[in-house]
Amino acid sequence: MENAFLVLSLFLPRLTLIVFYLFFQIPLNTVPLIGDILLTVFLPRVLVLIYIVQNLGTDSPWFWIHLVVALLVYFGGGKKFRDFRKK
Repeated sequence: MENAFLVLSLFLPRLTLIVFYLFFQIPLNTVPLIGDILLTVFLPRVLVLIYIVQNLGTDSPWFWIHLVVALLVYFGGGKKFRDFRKK
C-alpha cells in the first residue's frame, strides 16, 4: 500500500478515495464495487480501514493511527463543532 494513500486518506479520506479510484490506484480488496461506492460516500474512514486490514493487517501502525483518528472524528468531532456553533 502506498504511503501517499495512507497519509492523504488520514486527512481527506473521501477525496483520496475518489482520486485514487479515478487513477486506478485503489488498493487490492475484496469489497464489491457497490460497497466501495456506498462506503466512499457515507463512511470513507471505514473503507480505508478495510483496505488497510486487507493489505497490511492489524499489526500495522497505520491501522491503529487510522482507527484512532476515525474514532476521534466520529465520536469527538461532532460535539465540538456543535458547541462551537452555539457560541
